[in-house]
Amino acid sequence: MTDRPKVETPGNADKPVESWTTGDEAMTGAQASYLKTLCEEAGETFDDSLSKAEASRRIDALQAETGRGQ
Repeated sequence: MTDRPKVETPGNADKPVESWTTGDEAMTGAQASYLKTLCEEAGETFDDSLSKAEASRRIDALQAETGRGQ
């Protein structure tokens, strides 16, 4: 054991999108599924070509618009 306190590092969900090392990869299946649902609820067009980072930003925007994720 050490006397140093444990320093918690932020999980991936806490990292700013700009800091993601894989943000330019294609969005995940989970992101696509949720984003498609949000787009349908908001009457928006679903874009399946978004990157992980772009999808995350779009999800945040649509959650604010639809009231989900509050």
